[in-house]
Amino acid sequence: MKVSTLRVKKYTPTVLAYAARYVMLLCFSYALLYPFVYIGVNSLKTPMDWLDPTVTWVPKSLNFDNFTVAFKYLDYWKTLGYTALNCIIPALISFFTCAVAGYGLARFKFKGRGILNAIMIICIMIPDPLIMIPSYNNFRHLDFLGIFGLIYRLTGTDLRISIINTPLVFIIPAILAVGIKNGLFIYIYSQFFKGLPKELEEAAWIDGAGPYKTFMNIVLPSSGASNITVLVFAIVWYWNDYYQAQIYLSDKQPMSVVLSNFNTNLTLLGDIRNQYAFANGTLLLTCCLIAILPVLIFFLFMQRKFVQSIATCGIVG
Repeated sequence: MKVSTLRVKKYTPTVLAYAARYVMLLCFSYALLYPFVYIGVNSLKTPMDWLDPTVTWVPKSLNFDNFTVAFKYLDYWKTLGYTALNCIIPALISFFTCAVAGYGLARFKFKGRGILNAIMIICIMIPDPLIMIPSYNNFRHLDFLGIFGLIYRLTGTDLRISIINTPLVFIIPAILAVGIKNGLFIYIYSQFFKGLPKELEEAAWIDGAGPYKTFMNIVLPSSGASNITVLVFAIVWYWNDYYQAQIYLSDKQPMSVVLSNFNTNLTLLGDIRNQYAFANGTLLLTCCLIAILPVLIFFLFMQRKFVQSIATCGIVG
């Protein structure tokens, strides 16, 4: 009897710890998966099921017409191409230019480095809406150090061009490492490069490699953790951003803008709107499902490496 009691006392803390762990995992899984399950189930409902209060999780009949209408409403493949042009390409450019900027701040000592670090922190802290008006004016009359503006005031010849409503409003800032969340990406890279062994670079220098060759052949391939983190963040944030895209682009808009203007643009469907007017919620959820599907598939392929990289790239909190 004493032996049984001792065994119970011995294993009780372990059992309680496992039980608490599973309860926490179940709660986290519910909070994480509930939106996806909700979207998936409601995208398969018929209009009558959507209006029926007795139908919550199991539709009385499956309806795949919502996907046909959603593809037509979104003009899916064309909109996906605009999204790639305005979001994916700038994200990939930011991935590289932020690595270059982070490496320069982490490894090279030069005058003004402290000021540049302060500017990087300011870029992280200042929200995009705060600088949206001057950014729009700058893109509407693109100038180089005010030279073209000076020529215009002296001669009346306006050499400034407008890049509003073109992908350049995202590509040019990405090239200069000042695009969406680029300050954070530079910080991630600089923190990682500070912890990278200098012996790797010194060995490359002894073999005759210069700074650029060392960066491309040694440093960047050795930065798998920070590369995965920045790549995932860049693509997801560019994909989800609709505020800047809605201001800069009046046509050829990405997926996020088309979804944000759902109720307004639904009138373009003509007769289809009359058919689904009383079930806009179902159609909207179907559009959301097919809109997030590419980036969701991308994250599912990258999530294991992404989770592993978070612990080694300087992100906390």
